[in-house]
Formats: sequence, structure tokens, C-alpha cells
Amino acid sequence: MQDLTLSTIDLVIVAGYFLLVFAIGFRMARRTHNAEDLFLAGRRLGWLPIGLSLFASNISSTTMIGLAGAAYTWGIAVANYEWMAAPILVVFALFLVPLYLNARIGTVPEFLEYRYDRHVRRYFSLLTIVANIVVDTAGTLFAGAIVLTVFMPGLDLFSAALLLAAIAGLYTAAGGLAAVVYTDVLQAVILLAGSAVVAVLAFAQLDFSWASLVAQTPPAHLSLMLPLADENLPWLGTLVGVPILGFYFWCTNQFIVQRVLGARSVADARRGALFAGLLKLPVLFLMVLPGVMASVFLPGLEQGDQVFPALIGTLLPAGLAGLVLAALIAALMSSIDSTLNSAATLVTLDFVKPLWPKLTSRQTLWIGRAAIVAFMVLSALVAPAIGNFEGLFHYLQTALAFLVPPVVVIFLFGLFLPRAGARAALATLLGGHAVSMACFVATLSGWLDLHFTLIAALIFAVSSVIFLLTGRLTAPPSAQQVARFTYRPEIMLPTVTGPWWKDYRAQAAVLLLLTLWLVVAFW
Repeated sequence: MQDLTLSTIDLVIVAGYFLLVFAIGFRMARRTHNAEDLFLAGRRLGWLPIGLSLFASNISSTTMIGLAGAAYTWGIAVANYEWMAAPILVVFALFLVPLYLNARIGTVPEFLEYRYDRHVRRYFSLLTIVANIVVDTAGTLFAGAIVLTVFMPGLDLFSAALLLAAIAGLYTAAGGLAAVVYTDVLQAVILLAGSAVVAVLAFAQLDFSWASLVAQTPPAHLSLMLPLADENLPWLGTLVGVPILGFYFWCTNQFIVQRVLGARSVADARRGALFAGLLKLPVLFLMVLPGVMASVFLPGLEQGDQVFPALIGTLLPAGLAGLVLAALIAALMSSIDSTLNSAATLVTLDFVKPLWPKLTSRQTLWIGRAAIVAFMVLSALVAPAIGNFEGLFHYLQTALAFLVPPVVVIFLFGLFLPRAGARAALATLLGGHAVSMACFVATLSGWLDLHFTLIAALIFAVSSVIFLLTGRLTAPPSAQQVARFTYRPEIMLPTVTGPWWKDYRAQAAVLLLLTLWLVVAFW
């Protein structure tokens, strides 16, 4: 694809966006006085910024560039990762949110220490740090670097990735989670508006004719459910593999859950999570279908990941291109700042603080800031290597398929099966990841030829057997652990007084019905 250039007004708009983000970030820095402010925004977040921040933080990793690129190549079935978030967030809001907030935890691995023991906590914390940096942050930096190199000829991938990491790292280190969340609010609004503009203009290239798109597109590219033998996303993988990856991402991944931990109440956390689920449903129309449309009027791109920058450069006039590019950068920055803050939180609270418990809150604050800077550089070093994979989206999901199934088992089954204790959880993590390694080697050698979603389901099944067997053969958890950190309907699903539309159960039901309609309509 040829290099694209921006007009002066486009550059002014992008520069203005950066200045506004910095202003918000450093305004929050004036309110960041201790570790709880840095990592949890002082536990003062309401439902609206939580919901917008959850949405914006997720957008960069799997949408706009990755989703549009996958849709350009093989169709709308990639949106299964998006609508699946809605029912998973319902589970999160109903069952895990009250447990997390009532435990007053600072990190998700801390919850595992309460439910199991400190060994399980540190195992999962280290795994999450690696995933945050190598998968989430590096993947996002790679996506951003692609955009910058398209619009700034001569800039190499590493320099572009380092530039983005430095910008996000500075305001994140200064303002912490509050800066992340409130810049995310701005970024969510901009990226929704920007992606809507691109979607409308892409549809205009087809004279706003759905029939024209259908006539020029292979039928499989407009179907959510693909054949079992499909190499991109078979229907069985959608049903058994995608929920596993989604549960890890939305319910246990520190960089997502962290803004929920900063909620001022369980009600705000629940409402914010459900609102984020609602925002995920229009992604099919705003960010996936434009990729399919581009395959009609922009054929022949060398890489699918180039399609969104190409849409910006070819469809949008001066000024509007700058706005949408700012939206794209907003999506990238919101994920970068979230993962950097998350990784620093885990290192500081799960490793440094337990080793040196006498550290003051101020000292902990500066250790966290130093960790953000260190991870900023590391992720920029890793990002260029992602170009060796088939595509950004493939890189992100394949990596998670091998890493996360054992984690999902100990969270999900540990919630509803109180008999299993710490030894069962540790055995599941060790045994499950041994199976993951075997599957990875077998895949590389050609002995195992399964889609990564089916591999995730296979590892999940084996890990489940390990958890169930060792749970019956090893020591159970204490009565206090069972009482406080497993399913109890009177705590997790309390009755709510007031209008029905304010009831979290009614909101969850509406979200599930809307999701069902979407899936049936595009089955």
C-alpha cells in the first residue's frame, strides 16, 4: 500500500488531541498522592466512566485495526469475539463483581490468594504480567506503529512503537488509573464517532445498498457462523473456544478488571460492566462491516491490517481524516495506558510490597511509576516482532489460547465448587500449562492441526479434569474461604428496590436479548 499523507489541518487536529490527553492526564496527577490513587483511582469511579473505559481499553487490542483487517480477509465472523463479550460481562457483573469489591482487593491475583493461597496468586500474577506486556501492550503498539508508518514515511516500526509507548507511559505514570479512565472517556467518545464516520462513508461507496454488498461479497463473509472445517473461525470454536478467551479477558485480566476495582460501589461496578457489554454490540456495524465493504472497493491490499488506515486515507477529506486518525490513536492509547498501569500494579502490589511490607505509600507510588516506564520500553522492543505473524488479530488470540484456559478453570470452577483448595488450583495451573506447552510443540511440528479456539477448548477440558480430580483428593479450603469467596446467592444476587429498569438483573436480561437478536440476524 502506498504511503498516505496528512494535511496541515489533520496534523493540527491530531496534535490537539495529544495536548488534550496530556492535560487530562496531568490534571489527574495533581490528585494522585498515594498508591491507592495511582492503582485504583482512590476507589471513586462511577458507572459511566467505568463502562466507557472498559470499552475503550478493549477496543485497541481487537478492533479497528485487528478486526477490520480480519474482516477484510475472511468476513464478519470475527465479530463473534465482540458480541460474545456481552453475555460474559453479564456473568462478570452478576457473580464476580460483588466478590471482588467486597474483598477490597487491589489486584485480581490477590483474590486468588484469598480463595486459594499466595503461591497461586504469584503464579497467576506473573502470567498476567507476561500476557499484558508481550500480548496486550506489544500488540497494541504494533497496531499503532503500522498506522504511524503509513502516515509518516521513513519512520520504522520500533521508533513508532517507542513514540506511542512514551506518550502513554508519561501520563499514566503521572496520573495513574484516574488518568487512564478519564482519558478513556474522551477516547471512547472520539473513537465511536470516528468509526461511525468511516462506516457511513464506506457504505456510501456502495450507494448505501446492502443488496450491492451481498452481491459482491462471498456469502461466508457475511455470516457469523462458519463451517467446522473453516481455518479462520469454525462455528464450534465460536461456541466452545471464544467464551474461554473472553472469560479470561473480561473477568480475570488485571488491565480490564482494574477499573472495576476502582468503583465507588458494587452497583456502579455492575452497571458499568453491563454498559460496556451494550457498547460491544454495535462494533459489528461500526468496525467489522467496513472491513468487508473495503474488500469490494479497495481490493488487493498487501496486509489486512492496513485496511483501516487505507480507509482513512482514501475516504476522508482534510480535517475529517485528522479526526478519525485521532480516534484510531485514541483506541491505541487507551489500551497502552491500561496495560502499562496494570503490569505496574501487579509487580508493585503482588511482588514488591509483600517483600518489603514497610514501604510507605509514597515509596510504593514511585516504585509503580518506575515499573510503568520499564514496561513501556520492554513492550516497544517486543512490538516489531509481531510482524512475523499472520496478522495482529491472529497473534493476539493465538497467544491467549495457549495461556489462559487453566486460569479460567480455577476462577470459574473455584467460584461454584467450594470443595477444591489451593493444591488443586496449583496442580491445575501447572498441569494445564504443561498440556499447553505440549499442544504448542505439537502444533509447531504439525502433529496437531486444530484451530486455536479448539486448542483452547481442549486445554480447558484437560485442566477441568485435573481440577475436579485433585479437588477431591487434596485438602479443602477453610470454612472462611468458602463463605467469603465462593458462590452465595444472598451476597451475589441481592434483591434491588426501585424501578425495574434500575435493577441490574433486568439490565442483564435486556442485554442478553439484544445479543440473541444480533446473532440470529447474522447467523
